[in-house]
Amino acid sequence: MDNRPVVNIGEQRFYRLREENRFYIDKTSFLMEWWECGSTVTLITRPRRFGKTLNMSMTECFFSNKYAGRSDLFEGLTIWEAKSSAGKYTYRHLQGTFPVIFLSFASIKAVDRADMIYKMSKVIADLYDENTYLLSAITLTLSNLRYTNRRRNGIWKKRLQTLTHRSLKNAMRRCLPRRALRRSAS
Repeated sequence: MDNRPVVNIGEQRFYRLREENRFYIDKTSFLMEWWECGSTVTLITRPRRFGKTLNMSMTECFFSNKYAGRSDLFEGLTIWEAKSSAGKYTYRHLQGTFPVIFLSFASIKAVDRADMIYKMSKVIADLYDENTYLLSAITLTLSNLRYTNRRRNGIWKKRLQTLTHRSLKNAMRRCLPRRALRRSAS
C-alpha cells in the first residue's frame, strides 16, 4: 500500500489535511513568528487561493481549547519540534490552551448586497451557536444575554451585526480563564 501523502487542492481545514495524511507544506513557523511578535492585530493580505483560510485554521487548531490534546496534528512540524537554547520545547505548552474565535467569510458567495448580508449573518449566528456554553456561565452579563436572545429570535440589526464579534470575545474573556484569541480570514 502506498503511504505517500495525497495532494488535495482546495481543502481549508488544517485538521483534515493532517488526519487524512494529505500533502501539507509546513507553515507553522508563521505561528512561532506571530506569537513572538506579540502584536494585538495582524492583517494578512494575500491574493485569492494563497492559503489565508488554511493558515487561520492551522492557528485555530494550534491554540484553540477545542483542540486540546491534539498534539497529533502538529507532531513532526516545525512548531512542535522547536526547542529553546536550554533544550526545552518552546511552544508545546501553548497547544490547545486558548478560547479562539474563528470567523471566515471565505465560502460566502452572494449575488447582491442583501444576500451577502444574510449569509454573513448566518455565519455569525453559527459562531454563536458553536459557543452556546457561554450562555450558562454565571459571569455572562445581562446585556450579552439580551443580545444573544435577540439574535436567537432572528432580530438582526445592523448595529448588532457590527458588534457581534466583539460581544462574543468579551463574553469569552469574562467566562474563561485565558484571553480569547481572535483571528479572521476572508
